[in-house]
Amino acid sequence: MITFGRYRLSFSKALTFGFLIVIAIGTLLLMLPIAIKPGEDPSFMTAFFTATSATCVTGLTLVDTATHWSLFGQLVITALIEIGGLGFMTFAIMMFLFARQKIRLSARLLAQESLNLQSPAQITIVNLIVGLSLIIQALGALLLWPDFGRRFGLIKGLWYSIFHSISAFCNAGFDLFGNSLASFADDTYVLFIMAVLIIAGSFGFLVWRDLLLYRKKHRLSLHTSLALSTGAIILILSLMSYLLTENNLAAQFPHMSVEHRFINTVFMAITPRTAGLTTFSYQNLSPAGIAVTVILMFIGGTPGSTAGGIKTTTVGLLTLQSIATLKGQRDTVFGRRRFKEENIFRALTLVFVAFAILAAAILLLCLTQHLPANFTLEDIIFEVMAAFGTTGISMGVTPHLNLFGKLIIMALMFIGRVGIYTVMFTVLNAHPKQKNYRYPEEGVLIG
Repeated sequence: MITFGRYRLSFSKALTFGFLIVIAIGTLLLMLPIAIKPGEDPSFMTAFFTATSATCVTGLTLVDTATHWSLFGQLVITALIEIGGLGFMTFAIMMFLFARQKIRLSARLLAQESLNLQSPAQITIVNLIVGLSLIIQALGALLLWPDFGRRFGLIKGLWYSIFHSISAFCNAGFDLFGNSLASFADDTYVLFIMAVLIIAGSFGFLVWRDLLLYRKKHRLSLHTSLALSTGAIILILSLMSYLLTENNLAAQFPHMSVEHRFINTVFMAITPRTAGLTTFSYQNLSPAGIAVTVILMFIGGTPGSTAGGIKTTTVGLLTLQSIATLKGQRDTVFGRRRFKEENIFRALTLVFVAFAILAAAILLLCLTQHLPANFTLEDIIFEVMAAFGTTGISMGVTPHLNLFGKLIIMALMFIGRVGIYTVMFTVLNAHPKQKNYRYPEEGVLIG
């Protein structure tokens, strides 16, 4: 519990309210006249929605980022992306460390909850998170600058390099080009840099720490091994799926060489896992390709990263658990380690609650929205999954939603970024208690 005067908040509530405060501040800043370009409408909902999308590193927007927001507005969006991507507690802890103040146990526990750490003692990873993130984003901007500088001029190219390096690393999906990365579909250099930034951001900081310390410890944690293995398998399967369903993007880029189309297919296999930057409109995708994309958005990235979704470790753990159950094995084992039963229960609960939330959101949108005739149930499902997975890839549904529909999408983005458990513990006012008794056990028929 954390005490604020007479009020006591659980860590999940403090984390949830912290993100809400960041969104509120971002909304107020984006409503300032200096934040929008002359002639643009200073709408509260536009500012609120954009602040939520940026803080939740999603990328869904109601207006074009480049044409609606001024340089000040774009700077606010960049700051919100950085805070949302790394977690507001990361910056709070860094302020303590800079001021050389002693960090209270409550703050350490909150940071543990925010960063998905195993114990408060791992708080020193904050230095790694900030330092490594700034280094990767700075390198990304420097590498993008020669290309963007040649296209847009040195100063504008530098700003575009910084903005898109941050957006890619934080898996935010925001862009200043108006068409995402469609103008760079034949630019292998830019696509490669952006893909590396996206992957680096979706790894998770605990994975980065294990990789950096591997030469010293000569072993990887179970979390890192599972995350890397599952992520690699999902990437290979998604690439094979898109090669099969989209014929190596032959319909999207008929005049492009096979090699360039393959590079775009690889980029396409990477970006749905919450990055949201695309080289073509997903409205041109085949139904099978859309289904693959929806699945990838639902899975998301690695826990403790800038990505959303149910996370790769959840999918990997439940896959291993299913295989073990079908083989009649008692324990779920990976890398000569046995998973805790608590991990399996949490993973099952996470998937079930995620399906329940998504089903409720889809039903509510179908009941309350009067969309143009060209939008189908498929488009609504895609948009809902993009919001929950904090992906930002859109079928164009979001701008046509009414107030209630936009609030649903915003709630999904918030849940996807803050985390299902954190939000549910806050809403349900959960206070775990250990009972000193247990009821008799009895079985039911399954399957």
